Amino acid sequence: MAIRTPLLHTERLGSQTLYRVRRGPSGVWRPRPLLVGAALTVLVVAAFTAELVTGRFPVSAAEAIGALFWYGEQSTVDVVYGLRLPRALVGLLAGAAFAVSGAIFQTLARNALASPDVIGVTAGANAAAVAGLVLGAGAGLSTAVLALLGAAASAVAIYALAWKNGASGYRIILIGIGISALCTSITAYLLQRADLFQAQRAVVWLTGSINMREWTHVVPLAAAVAVLLPVAFVLGRHLAALTLGDDTARGLGVPVQRSRAVLLFTAVGLAAFATAAAGPIAFVALIAPQVALRLVGRPTPPMAASALTGAFIVLAGDMAARPFDLPVGVVTGLVGAAGLMWLLARANRTGQGA
Repeated sequence: MAIRTPLLHTERLGSQTLYRVRRGPSGVWRPRPLLVGAALTVLVVAAFTAELVTGRFPVSAAEAIGALFWYGEQSTVDVVYGLRLPRALVGLLAGAAFAVSGAIFQTLARNALASPDVIGVTAGANAAAVAGLVLGAGAGLSTAVLALLGAAASAVAIYALAWKNGASGYRIILIGIGISALCTSITAYLLQRADLFQAQRAVVWLTGSINMREWTHVVPLAAAVAVLLPVAFVLGRHLAALTLGDDTARGLGVPVQRSRAVLLFTAVGLAAFATAAAGPIAFVALIAPQVALRLVGRPTPPMAASALTGAFIVLAGDMAARPFDLPVGVVTGLVGAAGLMWLLARANRTGQGA
């Protein structure tokens, strides 16, 4: 009598259970990332729906969903489409963009504390935006466009100064810290010479907010995410090899400098467009990849889980800030500061340094 082998074979690898298919194409199925991704998707959908129904004009979940398909009273459709949907979409897309950008920087630098906030990308955006608000610079360009240009300029300066027979993650981080300090000093100087009204506008923008967002903020951010996020997911397979060192990555067939350059500018683009649309929402790029990493149980931040985590943090933070009429950056700053202290304390305990 023939002995049938089981279709599914389980193995233990450390703390993980791997499932191998015995018939058909070979592969490994890890249920934990799928379960975590499904749970995060449910949380993001719930937070997104809460953004649509919460406000001074009462709207039920059924009415909000109907309004998305232009069904229901015209006043409800106007409120959902004109006010709440742009705000929710900016929060969703900006959170995902910040998180994926942080995941790329942290993996390339092999440092949990690396993020666009640290290496000067958002600092360049801040300096350019505040210059436009205080000095009236930019020949009529909007604050979002100035922030985008400032982030791009700081990224080009960082990469050019870090280049020495290639651009290693270590040099990029060090040069980025210097550029960040320079841009932060420029921003502080501009705030000191601004009048009270200009300073108030600049401080609100520097905090990071998705209040009063319109479709003009959504469209550029959505286009950037639609282009850059797939690039990050496709090239994300090279990140694991790059963490092993340049020589090992070359031995595995990875074009090191080209992959690193594309990944870095992808991360910069995501952070720049997110900052242009929502302002520099604090700590999302730093904390979201670390939360996703621990939820999935991987050695490096996972792209998809990081994107979902970042989107949920921004949407949930905005909901928490609404009763107090505060920008979302205040909430993420409080949560992120606690997370940063935890990362520093953990690095100190394990002897990894900061």
